[in-house]
Amino acid sequence: MSQPDTARRRTRPFALLGSELALLFRRRRTWAMLGALALVPVLIAVAVRLTTDGSSGGPAFLGDITNNGLFVAFTALTVSIPLFLPLTVGVVSGDTVAGEASHGTIRYLLVAPTGRLRFVLVKYAGAVAFCLAATLLVVLVGAAVGALLFPIGPVTLLSGTQVGGWSYAGRAVLLALYVTLSMLGLAAIGLFASTLTTVPVGAMAATVVLAGVSQVLDQLPQLDWLHPFLFSHRWLGFGDLLRDPISFDSFGSNAVLQLGYVAVFGALAYGRFATKDVLS
Repeated sequence: MSQPDTARRRTRPFALLGSELALLFRRRRTWAMLGALALVPVLIAVAVRLTTDGSSGGPAFLGDITNNGLFVAFTALTVSIPLFLPLTVGVVSGDTVAGEASHGTIRYLLVAPTGRLRFVLVKYAGAVAFCLAATLLVVLVGAAVGALLFPIGPVTLLSGTQVGGWSYAGRAVLLALYVTLSMLGLAAIGLFASTLTTVPVGAMAATVVLAGVSQVLDQLPQLDWLHPFLFSHRWLGFGDLLRDPISFDSFGSNAVLQLGYVAVFGALAYGRFATKDVLS
C-alpha cells in the first residue's frame, strides 16, 4: 500500500467525524435546542432579579444567586438535568441512525467505504459532542448573565469554605463534565433505539420516555435495591465537586455506571446495526 493510501486511511475516520459534527451543528433543530437550553439560565436570572431584592425570604438558592451571580450557572444545570437535557439528548441520539435511514443515506455512507462499527462510533461521538456543547453552553450563559445582573465575589462551598471566582470557574467546568458524563448512558440508549427503527421520532420518543421512567423509578423507596443500577441515579450527585477539598468519589461512581450502560447498549446498537439490511 502506498503512503498516500495509508495517510488517507488514517485520516478518513477524522474526516467522517468532522462531517458528522458539521452536519449536526448545521441543523436548525440543533441550534433551536441549544437556544432553548441557553434560555434556562437567562430566565432563572431574570426571574430572580425581578422578584427578589436580596433581603426577602425564599428558597436558599435564590439567596445564593442574589448574593453571587456565579450561582446562576449551578442552578441552571440543576434545573436542566431532570428534563431539558434528557429531552435534547434524546432527540439527538434518537436521530443518529434512524435519521440516516429515513433519508436513505446509510447505504451511500457504507459504500464510502465506512465500516459499520466506524459508522456507529462516529454517530455516538456526535451525540457525545452535543452533550458536552449543551452543558458548557448552560454554564457559560449562566455565568455571563449572572455576572451581568448580580454581584460577583468569593463563593461559599458546601463545606463552608470560600473560594475565588477563578477557582469556582474550574469547579463549574468539572460540573459540566460531570453532567456530560451523566448523559452518556442515555445517549447510548438513544443510539440503540435509533437502530431499531427508520422513524426518528419513534426513537426520540422512546429515549425521552425511558429517561422519565428511570427518574420515576428512582423516587420509589420500594425499589431502593434497583436505584444504584438506574442510569439516572447519579445525575444530581455532583455535590462532592463543591466541597473543599474536592472529592471525585461520586464522579468515579457515575463514570462506572454510565460506562456500563455505554458498553451494554453500544454493543446492542452495533449488534443490531451489523445485521441490519440497509441495502434493500
